[in-house]
Amino acid sequence: MKTYILALDQGTTSSRAILFDRQGRICGSAAAEYPQHFPHPGWVEHNPHDIWNSQLAVARQVLADNHVDSRQIHAIGIANQRETTVVWDRKTGEPIAPAIVWQDRRTADTCDALRADGKAKLIADITGLELDSYFSATKLKWLLDHVPGARERARQGGLAFGTVDSWLIYKLTGRHVTDVSNASRTLLFNIHLMRWDQDLLQLFDIPEQMLPQVVSSSEEVGLTKAALFGAPIAVAGIAGDQQAATFGQACLTPGMVKNTYGTGCFMLMHLGEHPVVSHNRLLTTVGWRVDGATEYLMEGSVFMGGATVQWLRDGLGIIEQSCDVEPLAASVPDSGGVYMVPAFVGLGAPHWDPYARGALVGLSRGSNRGHIARAALEAIAYQSAELMAAMQKDVAASSRDIPLTEVRADGGAARNDLLMQFQADLLGVPVLRPHVTETTALGAAYLAGLAVGFWQTREEVAGQWTCERRFDPAMGADQRGALMDGWARAVGRSKAWAT
Repeated sequence: MKTYILALDQGTTSSRAILFDRQGRICGSAAAEYPQHFPHPGWVEHNPHDIWNSQLAVARQVLADNHVDSRQIHAIGIANQRETTVVWDRKTGEPIAPAIVWQDRRTADTCDALRADGKAKLIADITGLELDSYFSATKLKWLLDHVPGARERARQGGLAFGTVDSWLIYKLTGRHVTDVSNASRTLLFNIHLMRWDQDLLQLFDIPEQMLPQVVSSSEEVGLTKAALFGAPIAVAGIAGDQQAATFGQACLTPGMVKNTYGTGCFMLMHLGEHPVVSHNRLLTTVGWRVDGATEYLMEGSVFMGGATVQWLRDGLGIIEQSCDVEPLAASVPDSGGVYMVPAFVGLGAPHWDPYARGALVGLSRGSNRGHIARAALEAIAYQSAELMAAMQKDVAASSRDIPLTEVRADGGAARNDLLMQFQADLLGVPVLRPHVTETTALGAAYLAGLAVGFWQTREEVAGQWTCERRFDPAMGADQRGALMDGWARAVGRSKAWAT
C-alpha cells in the first residue's frame, strides 16, 4: 500500500492540500479560494470559519480525487499564512471576531505611539522584529480592546489566541499549540530564550493564559478527530509559510537564500544556529526547531507581490486571469519608463512605512496596458532587489562568513519566466527555479515526515531538490544601477503621499 504525507498549505487567499510521496513528488492536489474582506481602508479580514472550511474541504477532496484512504497518510504537515490573528472561545470554539490578516494596517497608530515611547529597540532586541502592525501583538491587543468583554474573558482563561496554525490544529485535534516559527512572528516571543516574554506581554497587555503552548516544528502534536477523515492522522509538522518554503527549498546551510513569490514576496537567508542582528531593517526570525536544535533566518518582507497582479485583474480589469500578465507584459520591450509602486497596504522591508500608498509614475502619452503590466511585474522584482541589497549589507557588516551565490525561487509567480529573468538581472546572481515550486507545502511535508520516520534525515530531503531552470544575470551594472535609481525615485513619491 502506497503511503503519503498530506501537506495543508493555508494561504492568504486560498487553501491547498497536496499529497507527497517518499521522493518528494506531488501525487495530488486540491485548492480553493475563499473570501477576503476589506471593511475599511487599510483593514483586511478573514472569517475563521472560511479558513477552516476551505482547508478541510480541499484536504478531503485531494484524498477522494486520488482514491487515497486516510490510513495511507503517515502524517499531516501544516504551513500557514503568518501573523494573522484569531481569537476564539475555549468552550464553544467560536471565534469572537473576524481574523485580522497580516496585511491589515489598523494598528499603525498603536505602533507609532510605542515607537514614540522608545519601545522599538526593546522589542527588536527580544523578538528580532520591527515594531509594525504587520505582526500579531497589536492585532491581538486591538481585539481585546474593541470586542466587548474580551479582555476580562481572556484574563479568566475563557479565550484562546492563535495564528492560523493554532486555529487549524485546534479544529483538527482539539489541542491549543503553535510552533516556534509561528510564535516568533507574534511580537510576543523571545527568540533567544525561546519562550513567551513577560515584559512584552505586559507592554501589550496580553493575558498569558490565552497563548498557545509552543512546540517544535517537527514533532507529533496530536491526532486528528476520527470523524474528519475516517481515521485519526498524526499532525507532526508545523511552520509558518515562509519558514516552510525555506525548508522545502533545502536552504539548510548558512548563506542559502530563497525568495517566495506569493501574495507577498519573502526573501529568507539561512543563518545557522546563531542569529545575526540586522542594521538595515530586516528581520531575524526563528526558522524551525528540529531534533532540539533551533535555526535562525534573516528575512525581508514585501507586502504586495502576486497580489499586485491580482489588482491588475480585479482592480484595473486589464487582464482576465493572472496568467495573462506575462504575455501582456511581453508585448512591449520594456516598461517605457513606467514604474509602479504597489504600496496598497504600505511598504514592508526595508522601509516599514505603513502610510505609503500605491504610485504609478513615468506615464507618457505612449504608455499602454502592456507598459503598466510590465511595470507591475517589475515592481515585484524591484522590491525583492531592495531586500537583497539590505541583506548583503548586513552580511558584510557581520563577522560571519556567509557566502551568497544564488537565490532559489518558488511560489506562483516564480513560473513567470519574464519576471524571473528580470529578477536575476536586478540581483546580479542566478535565480534557480526548482522542479517542485510548491515548496511551502513541501517544507511542511518534510517537517512532518521527518518526525514520523517517513524520511530519515535532512540530507535525504535536501537530496531531492532539483533545478528545473536557471536564470543567469544578463544586465550590466550601469543599467542595473540606473533602473534601481528610477525605482528609488518612484518609492519616494509613494512615501511622500502621506505627507
